[in-house]
Order: sequence, then C-alpha cells, then structure tokens
Amino acid sequence: MRIWITAAIFALGAATCAHADTSARMAQQLALYEKYAGAPIERFPMVNLWQWQAVGKEKVVVWSMVNKAYLITVYKPCIDLDWTPAIGIKQNSSMHVDAKFDAIVFDHQHCRIQEIRPIDYKALRADEKAAKDAKSQDSGGE
Repeated sequence: MRIWITAAIFALGAATCAHADTSARMAQQLALYEKYAGAPIERFPMVNLWQWQAVGKEKVVVWSMVNKAYLITVYKPCIDLDWTPAIGIKQNSSMHVDAKFDAIVFDHQHCRIQEIRPIDYKALRADEKAAKDAKSQDSGGE
C-alpha cells in the first residue's frame, strides 16, 4: 500500500514561502544555491515541507527543516512552476522524498523529481553573515 503525503504551503499568510520576484532574481538565487549544492542524492528525509522557493522553470529549493535545504530539478514539461504561489510534494513513501518516484504538485500538475542535490545551507548562511559583517566594518570605518 502506497502512502501518499502531500505537504502544501500556501503563500497567503504563510511566512514560509520565499518566492523570488523576477526571472533575473531567480537566476541569481539559483546560482547561489548551486554554488553550495552537493552531488545528487537519491532521497532525503522529510516529514513536513518547512519552506520552498522557485529558482527556475524546472527548479525549486525546499527546506525540510530550518537548515536542511535541497535543490530539486523536475522533469519537463512543468508549466509555470516558477510562478506558482503554492506547491506540495507527493511522497510515495512516508517520511522521505525520492528522486525519480516523487513529484512536486501544484495547479493539477505532477512534476516528477529528476534530481535532488543537498545544499550546505549552514555554510551559505555563514558566508552571507561574514560578507555582511565585512561590509558593515568597511562602511563603519569611513
């Protein structure tokens, strides 16, 4: 018996949706996440979808916890994934998201997951903080 879990996060009133504003901003965010993304993995544990962000026509970043982020690529066609206000993840096994078997769902579409890459989100945040601290020290010295 297959267990189907759909975790949906809705943009209205939800602080967990980190939706980019423009295609240029999405490309910028995608480049940043790719810099910190590791090698593809087959699956990752997830009970609830903590947060998500569209970063391209076939790419989203999902957080399974505050500091656990994954760059997910879906198979084409996946129409308007980059502009949908809400997604869910259809899981075929409880508590894990699997490449090739599970899907990003929205607007009556099921976009099957092609690839999952873990993001070193703690390193990304640490580098952002260090850059911010360096910038504030530079501007404070003038």
